[in-house]
Amino acid sequence: MARLTIRERRKKRDRDVLIAVMCVMRTFNTVLQMYMLIREFIGQRIERSPHIPLNPNVYQQQIDSLNRLVHSDDTTCHDQLRVNRHTFMRLCNLLMQRGLQDSRDVCVAEKVAIFLWILSHHTKNRRTKFQFIRSGETISRHFNVVLLAILRLHDVLWFHPEPVLPNDPEDSRNLRFIYALSGWEGSATDSRVLANALVRPHGLKIPQGRFYLVDAGYTNGPGLLAPYRSQRYHINIWRQGQLPQSKEEAFNMNHSAARNVVERCFRVLKMRWGILRSYSYYPIRTQCRIVTACCLLHNFIKREMSIDPVEHEYDMWELHNMHNVPLEDPEDHITQVDTTNEWTEMRDNLATQMYNEFLATHGDGQ
Repeated sequence: MARLTIRERRKKRDRDVLIAVMCVMRTFNTVLQMYMLIREFIGQRIERSPHIPLNPNVYQQQIDSLNRLVHSDDTTCHDQLRVNRHTFMRLCNLLMQRGLQDSRDVCVAEKVAIFLWILSHHTKNRRTKFQFIRSGETISRHFNVVLLAILRLHDVLWFHPEPVLPNDPEDSRNLRFIYALSGWEGSATDSRVLANALVRPHGLKIPQGRFYLVDAGYTNGPGLLAPYRSQRYHINIWRQGQLPQSKEEAFNMNHSAARNVVERCFRVLKMRWGILRSYSYYPIRTQCRIVTACCLLHNFIKREMSIDPVEHEYDMWELHNMHNVPLEDPEDHITQVDTTNEWTEMRDNLATQMYNEFLATHGDGQ
């Protein structure tokens, strides 16, 4: 057989390549046609079949979950949300008056319940979405919406301080917050935080001639009345029957009894809101807002609930632990606190008066 020339070999190679390309294209067209036929067949089957949702009762389950938390009874509502049913509805109405509205799928009551549930139990998003049968995005979004709505109530929920009159019963000092400053990073002395609070435009205001009781970590100066240092102070000492032996101890005894209300307020706050008792994974800015919101809600609960089960829990705790507590060592407002002779003399005069009254009541103090 005669050998093909170079030109003939090139023609044969081109012909073979062309045939191969045509075979590939025909195969591709056949596969494409089969794909289109199968897709059309499946589409027709889907159109003819009835639509079955993943869970036809999910809406009813969401309503049932909310009803179990809020509308079962006051005990369940308080255990889960830290408010009774009346207080819960009052809070919802107040928030609605300030602009909180139902969304397409979530009503105001459910939004508020989600928020209170997270504050009360410090639950993660995964557990909360299971409890309310909502997506994680829905839980997170409405938590932040209600958080901002609560902060907008500051003008009606911060307690406006009133002078404490002589012989006022302890219960009249109603354990409400008048101001909260959160957000200081790292460690800071009490005096440094206080100094910053006093100079803020909307910070802590101490009218001239009035004062707040503070612990020994603060300076005894205008607006702040601190106990005598290096003197017996803690209230448990006086509860155990030990009597003051000097005017300084007499002053510290009365100071400790009065300031115990402040300690009680903070402990009740932490017992009420679980989110304040452990590390939080929210951004720092959100954490600061949460602290303020907890204080505002605490004030609202104290205003609306005449009987607070959390305070009863605290009373039981204090009864069992009182012997195990370690000893502690636009108007014209005060804008800085430094020790002054005038304020030290005022405290000394007050201490002398208290001690004289104590001696008059208890004889020589023995």
